[in-house]
Amino acid sequence: MTITATSPPIILIAGHWLGDWAWDEVLEHLKTDPSYTIAMTLPGLDGKDPERASKTLDDQAEAILGVISDHGNQPAILVAHSGANAPVSLVIDRHPELVRRVVWVDSGPVAAGSIVAPDFPDESKELPLPSFDALAQQASLEGLSAEVLERFRVMAVPEPGPVLRQPVELTNEARHNVPTTLVCCSISSGQVMELVQAGHPMFAEVANLEYFDCIDLPTGHWPMWSRPLDLAQIIDAATSLDN
Repeated sequence: MTITATSPPIILIAGHWLGDWAWDEVLEHLKTDPSYTIAMTLPGLDGKDPERASKTLDDQAEAILGVISDHGNQPAILVAHSGANAPVSLVIDRHPELVRRVVWVDSGPVAAGSIVAPDFPDESKELPLPSFDALAQQASLEGLSAEVLERFRVMAVPEPGPVLRQPVELTNEARHNVPTTLVCCSISSGQVMELVQAGHPMFAEVANLEYFDCIDLPTGHWPMWSRPLDLAQIIDAATSLDN
């Protein structure tokens, strides 16, 4: 495949406790050029980094911008799952010109001043992956086999405390002009739009977006494992929208 100005880098960014490995099955199905498709591990989620617990949202945003820089600062498509929404929102705010489209996977843009876990204790350095019983109270585990859950448990890296406590500072209204796709998994697109119209804090920022579309992918909160082929097809289709 020949790389042209219409072949943007695609950067896959998983949510809390996850690294680049979370996208392995999706990468097998994507039809995009492998040299321009990057699954990344955010700072703080590399289990081999002895200083990972001190990483911040700013560190994570800068790392994403670094990947874009490595590809010549060509505007990228960012695929952000779950808790990756905070650092990706920072990237869009700071450099909207470097983001061609955002694909939110069971997630969405955060509002200015948002804090991931405002009650997370100052003395706690990190948040380990909870028990699956506890996690199921927060997010749907639908479609995940015992084998997948075991891999999740083994591979998960505790989330850094600073990431959970740092307010998301957003000031650039141009972030609302970045084309956006919402992939609705554990919550349907109809439910999402009801929450948007109600001004629910989780989706209030969607109301400010100039261009967005919603796609339903009914499954649990981790579609990269429960429906990897379907998610890959959605990412491929979202990429073609801007070509």
